[in-house]
Amino acid sequence: MVREVGGCKIAGHKTILTTGMQSTYSSGLVWLRRDLRLTDNAALAAALQSCAQVHCVFVLDRAILDPLPRTDRRVEFIRESLAALDAQLRAMGQGKHTGLIVRHSWAQEEIPALALALEVDAVFCARDYEPQAIARDAQVQSTLARMRKAWVSVKDHVVFEQREILTQTGKPYGVFTPYLRAWLARLAGRPVPTHDCDALGQKLAIRPAAYRQNVPTLADIGFMPTNLSTLGIEAGEAGAQALLADFAPRMNAYEDTRNFPAVKGPSYLSVHLRFGTVSIRQLVNSALGPQLAGDAGARVWLAELVWRDFYFQVLSNFPHVAGNSFKPDYDAIAWEQGALAQDRFAAWCEARTGYPLVDAAMAQLNQSGYMHNRLRMVAGSFLVKHLGLDWRWGERYFAEQLNDFDLSANNGGWQWVSSSGCDAQPYFRIFNPVSQSEKFDAAGKFIRRYVPALAGLDAKHIHAPWQAPALVLQAAGVQLGANYPHQVVDHAQARAATLARYAVVKNREVPT
Repeated sequence: MVREVGGCKIAGHKTILTTGMQSTYSSGLVWLRRDLRLTDNAALAAALQSCAQVHCVFVLDRAILDPLPRTDRRVEFIRESLAALDAQLRAMGQGKHTGLIVRHSWAQEEIPALALALEVDAVFCARDYEPQAIARDAQVQSTLARMRKAWVSVKDHVVFEQREILTQTGKPYGVFTPYLRAWLARLAGRPVPTHDCDALGQKLAIRPAAYRQNVPTLADIGFMPTNLSTLGIEAGEAGAQALLADFAPRMNAYEDTRNFPAVKGPSYLSVHLRFGTVSIRQLVNSALGPQLAGDAGARVWLAELVWRDFYFQVLSNFPHVAGNSFKPDYDAIAWEQGALAQDRFAAWCEARTGYPLVDAAMAQLNQSGYMHNRLRMVAGSFLVKHLGLDWRWGERYFAEQLNDFDLSANNGGWQWVSSSGCDAQPYFRIFNPVSQSEKFDAAGKFIRRYVPALAGLDAKHIHAPWQAPALVLQAAGVQLGANYPHQVVDHAQARAATLARYAVVKNREVPT
């Protein structure tokens, strides 16, 4: 009893899911995962259309949480988003014991157990494309099938998934620009249909007494508070909508501001997209109208949203990228190993490379869980093409630190900077961290914020303090090797070493 829901009819801009929806269920369980909202939620809409009543559940999956450090901003973000969802659901019930069911357990065991205990006929969820999630879902689906309960999965996290966008020869895209053209052509200038969840107030089931607990606190699940609130990150749908409202009037300037980390250019919605407190459809539609009207900022921002779809379909169609290079020849590169490599990796992680913009980027990541997109490229390129370290080391560190960590985008970005991935920068393109600093943080404002030891340096010398005269350093209170490190590598020497390292792929035919 498996239903893969993909077809739809469009009424206005609402999507009415139809494929596989002939049956009517007395009750259904909506398993929320990375779709933590009650508006434009595909799984919830599907359940509301085919069920007389619905329960909503989120599992704090121990398979994911147990390996994490006890302070993790993402866990706190999820917990606060769950509290907001619970409050919304309780309000809908007007005191009738409605609310969100939250369990702290192993999802592959908990979901079938809940389906049995709540006597639901079907479990609804949004499809996930990560290997671990696919394996988990297959196990849950198999268990439900033995229990004669339906499994209904729907597309929600992306606009176009898996093999919906193919080349003229019927193959998945490996280059972004033609994918973007094909993606836009599929929309043909029309808004992306959204999902009607208005019936939730009438169909929300009463929770049995055993499931009426409050959302667990961080302490309840073994975690400690982070600096999330200090950073001003508001979780839940309300947080996402506030950011979108703030970004809307700035969208037309996005093309001009997006590369400057000291400027308020980005939307800062990435963590909300990651956990689904806002729908991709709403964001695409917010950009589509201005883009069609010729707004250059909206056009560029829309392309950034399409990159997200692109990397999801890469992961779906080329699953080997989860651990290996998209271009297999690049797995032949011999990366630096040993004690020196480990020391240099530690210097990169701890913002001690001696290159101010790289160190400022890493300090921002470590302190906030966020890194500006331009700096992700600069810091990533530095790790791979200055330190000669395996891109997978950086991928893992970002996975640990980023609030918005998403396997597909993180993997795609790291393969881009290492030249091993889809539509990646050429192997011989090596970012100069000094020139990048001079171009994108010319006044040194961002560096001064995150590398306070250099705050006294003027704009001329802050990008490369080792080139500053001794008297300038002394006046600024900078002591190289003491309160700010020497360069961990020399740019020119690192560039030469990288070109030699990549020679193994220089003359090979590399598939694209």
